[in-house]
Amino acid sequence: MAEGHEGTADPRLEAEGELSMARLALEGGDLKHAAGHVARALVFDPRLPEAHELLARLAVQPGGGPELYPVEQPVYLGDVVARAHTLAVLGRPDQALPLLVTAQCHRPDGAWADAAWMYDRRVAEGLDPDLVRTTLLRLVGALDDPVGADVLAALRPYLALLDGCLAARPDDPALLWSASMLLRRCGRTGDAVALALRSEAAEPSFHAAMAAGYAYRAEQRWDEAEAAWLRALEFDPGNLALFTDIGELLAKAGRPHDGLAWVERALEQDPEDASAFPTACGMRFSLDGRLEHLVALADHLRDRPGGEHADRVLTQGSQTRFWLGPIPSATEAVVNVLHQMHDQGVDPAASALSLTVSAPEPPSALLAMRLAAPGCTIAVAEVPEPDPRLTVPEVSSRGPVREVGHRLWRYRGSGAEPAVPPPSAEAAEALGALAAYPWRHLPAAYDDAVRLSGLPLEDLLGAMAHPPAPPNGPAAVWPAWIRRVQAWACLGIAHHRGDQPWAGSDRRAALVDLAYGPEDWAAEAALLSLAATAWVHPETRRDVAELVAWRFLLAMEAARSRPVTLLESLAHLVRAVPGMDEEVLRLAGEVLREEAEEDGNGD
Repeated sequence: MAEGHEGTADPRLEAEGELSMARLALEGGDLKHAAGHVARALVFDPRLPEAHELLARLAVQPGGGPELYPVEQPVYLGDVVARAHTLAVLGRPDQALPLLVTAQCHRPDGAWADAAWMYDRRVAEGLDPDLVRTTLLRLVGALDDPVGADVLAALRPYLALLDGCLAARPDDPALLWSASMLLRRCGRTGDAVALALRSEAAEPSFHAAMAAGYAYRAEQRWDEAEAAWLRALEFDPGNLALFTDIGELLAKAGRPHDGLAWVERALEQDPEDASAFPTACGMRFSLDGRLEHLVALADHLRDRPGGEHADRVLTQGSQTRFWLGPIPSATEAVVNVLHQMHDQGVDPAASALSLTVSAPEPPSALLAMRLAAPGCTIAVAEVPEPDPRLTVPEVSSRGPVREVGHRLWRYRGSGAEPAVPPPSAEAAEALGALAAYPWRHLPAAYDDAVRLSGLPLEDLLGAMAHPPAPPNGPAAVWPAWIRRVQAWACLGIAHHRGDQPWAGSDRRAALVDLAYGPEDWAAEAALLSLAATAWVHPETRRDVAELVAWRFLLAMEAARSRPVTLLESLAHLVRAVPGMDEEVLRLAGEVLREEAEEDGNGD
């Protein structure tokens, strides 16, 4: 549905301007153009009294009426609203109400219904209750639960109309339970409970019991909600979606095992149920933390694209674990200094710091410090063994690696400088746009990164060492920003020459080179991209699990003789890879427990 007023600075002035044009057209007898200007005025300011006055004049003009506002495709929002109010002016509110609900569903925060006739009790009393019920239920389906303050303000005319309908028909069972559904979304949960129970008392039904359960759940009255839904189940014993609802309710009530039992009852009848299967995966992951449950859900979603519930459950689970959703914070000494300066109100960009670190830190961490504090100088006390500046093949023969071909950094003494040129402006802009937003889960990140598939590999590598500037924010955002840019760049590399078979592909070679290069955030980003590839392409899972496992084990080996700032983050990466070896998972868990004990908090 078209709106046609994007970028308007002052909607009220725009509306008044449209009305001036409408009056001129009306004086000239051009009803069609006058009606068009009124319709546009209503989109700019649907509450403006002058717009409704002029609309009423047009409604009674010879040749006027609702036909002035066509609603054939493509539909203009203003025509829908104007036609609705014109019908009401002509005494046909039964035709007006469904049109207003159509507009409201399109833009729930618009005051499309804010007109005097919606508050008129006589209008409410004359409407068919079945019409009110069906149109309001359509509106309910388009609303958040609960609605925000802006939407609530826009819904007040509907609530007034509903109050009038209920006053005229206080014992209509269907009207009562449908009203309960709307009032619950509007935050009137106590009224919603009362209306649903009145509906059940007048005529017990599946819908009334469901409405009661929803209202009780909104008030966190778990036992009463469960009892209401058990009553609903008596009307529809085979309703697997309700089995799932009860399971989720019990999980929220602190009874996750009881909840899972209900969901598994649904799966016994339909192992691939679109509601029960995702919910079961999410519950099992919450209970035991095993990644296989989310992987099974991702596979389910890949085979059945478009499943909103499955995507939502996968998102919820992913956001509880590092790398599946959030990226772990950097822990290097230079990053800690940067954050301390921010916390103390010191502007790093205006400071001339002189720091000495005990050992070479990841080049990306030093880059973040240089970009945030250009006047900073950093000295390295010593270079411990094994040398963190070297690629893995140069310090160890362990692991399924070959000589590194793609190098992001070049060392001069203990300092690193980019070994790749800056990216093109197009590549920097594309990566900056993606890095500005978090991903829902790894399959979604992998899919979104296809936007980068047309960029040359050199540009993606260049952006990792020459990142675009972050959006407005303090200098302390540079570390997190660089980690995000590098993650997205590597996700883009995962699509490089995607027609090549994985085993010998250029994309695999580039990611392995980065992963097994010097200890750096870029290695983590490459491993993340490998993990995302495994989530989306099951045939790569064994290879990816081995690559990530070896890189983590090599970091553990180095940590026996010196600090490895990436070790904790690599342990989190191990836990993000499908099909990871159980012994490696155990070692990663030990690393995270030890880190948590040192930090004095849990994982």
